Amino acid sequence: MPGEDVVPKKSAVRTLLRLWPYVRPVRGRLATAAVVAVVASCLSLVIPLVLKWMVDGPVAEGDPGGVWLGALYLLLLGIAEAVLFGFRRWLVARPLAGVEASMRADLYRRLQRLPIAFHDRWASGQLLSRGTTDLMLVRMFLAFPLTFLLVNAVTILAGYVLLLGQDWTLGLVLLTPVVPLVILCQLFETKYSVVARRAQDQVGDLTTVVEESVLGIRIVKGFGRHRSQALAFRALAERLRGTELVKARLLAGIWAFITVIPELAIGAALVLGTVQVADGALSAGTLVAFLSTALALRWPVESIGFLLAMSQEAATATERYFEVMDEAEETPGPASVEPGSPDGVRFENVSFRYPDAAPDAPPVLDRVDLHIRPGETLALVGGTGSGKTTLTALVPRLHEATGGRILLDGEDITRMERERLRELVSVAFEEPTLFSASVGENVLMGAAAGAGEPELRRALGVAQADGFVTALPEGAATQVGEQGLSLSGGQRQRLALARAVVGRPRFLVLDDPLSALDVHTEALVEAALREVLRDTTALVVAHRPSTVLLADRVALLSKGRIAAVGTHHELLRSNAEYAWLMSGEGTEAR
Repeated sequence: MPGEDVVPKKSAVRTLLRLWPYVRPVRGRLATAAVVAVVASCLSLVIPLVLKWMVDGPVAEGDPGGVWLGALYLLLLGIAEAVLFGFRRWLVARPLAGVEASMRADLYRRLQRLPIAFHDRWASGQLLSRGTTDLMLVRMFLAFPLTFLLVNAVTILAGYVLLLGQDWTLGLVLLTPVVPLVILCQLFETKYSVVARRAQDQVGDLTTVVEESVLGIRIVKGFGRHRSQALAFRALAERLRGTELVKARLLAGIWAFITVIPELAIGAALVLGTVQVADGALSAGTLVAFLSTALALRWPVESIGFLLAMSQEAATATERYFEVMDEAEETPGPASVEPGSPDGVRFENVSFRYPDAAPDAPPVLDRVDLHIRPGETLALVGGTGSGKTTLTALVPRLHEATGGRILLDGEDITRMERERLRELVSVAFEEPTLFSASVGENVLMGAAAGAGEPELRRALGVAQADGFVTALPEGAATQVGEQGLSLSGGQRQRLALARAVVGRPRFLVLDDPLSALDVHTEALVEAALREVLRDTTALVVAHRPSTVLLADRVALLSKGRIAAVGTHHELLRSNAEYAWLMSGEGTEAR
């Protein structure tokens, strides 16, 4: 499950190789940047050779001009190194920002195409952290560790060649730390990968808590729960802090070993080299060059732990990213065919069970058979938990039926392209969702491309929303804010209803669309809605008699099965459960 501690099963290298499709378009600039960085780094190894020439030449011979010339060479080498590293940075900045943007766009597209069951299972904070923090870590890896793991490897190799060339005995002394350092790095990578994954999952959990607290701030304040929310946040923050401290201890440990072991080798080489100079077996210039080369290799060696840590964090970030990208999308369905003859909506032996339900749990829907005739409005009535909302969600394939089939005008919806299906079927949910956009943009989301002011005015009129929309500061151009919380519940519900009818859908699915309206507004909306329902085939979830009376027939759903079908008055006379639901007592029970 997302958010739990996961031990990576793949090596970091195999995981990071999955980034290649994104890196491939910019591989030329990255390769050029790597070559530039290698040249710049290797320039630092030329400095010890200049120092050797200066000590054994101008300094030993007392030639001030030669010393000044050597100093000029050192200055030019330093400037060249700085310019090359700056050029490398310029080479990678733009393409890597493009790689991050491309990955984020692909993640967003994938999230739009994943089934509702996926979004029911995953916390939003986990998805947000994958699209922000994780992709930032990937970009940082491509910008720095990816290049410098290569650069440092080449620099260390070239440096050791120079060291062995200057004096092979001293060179062998500096080679002695290699074996213990390799073993330590392997142990570090194994432990750090687990802790890095844990930290990134905990960031996702913390993001979820913050997001829920912000979106639910009215509940938090209304019930005075700010202390309990703060405690929940503090507990997660403390857990993340503890994990980050474990990371810091691991990094500090590997850095200490990587620093101390080479330093001991350099110290041993210094003592041995000094003895050789005293014995006349080694020139002072060679010893200076040798030690300068060894010191130049300190940063490439010491940075190994830091680079490995960043690489491992990037590997876990990549793994988390592809956990989402590897999820199966909704199948688009076969190519569209010509619509069949009008037959309305048919549910044939339809069953549904949630994917994460216990094996022995009863299905939410069990062998539902129902026919909504062309142009008919069918009200769906049932007690809490009877499966009404689930049944309506199956029509636009927000969930997939686990048994049976659903037909629209004789065509199996599983054989229709989803895009075409959702053009034919329009929905309005009991809990309306609005986006951070204008009123007009929210409503026209339900219309075909090219719809404009006439369609918007008509839809607002049907939903009896034109009055309050006109009174808004900028009319239909007014921004409603996040989730539309600047509007009342009834206003949001009317805009959601307008969005459902604006495209004149062939099939309309309404989940208790008038529950938040006052009695007078409800009557006006029902009068306008009757005109719309005459031109469409509709399934309406209803809890109140006033909404039921919009329908031609009523279906009673009980314990996941259709218990009765008939007109409102027929069911009142013949079905005790329906009569109870339509009574004041039954309405309160819902």
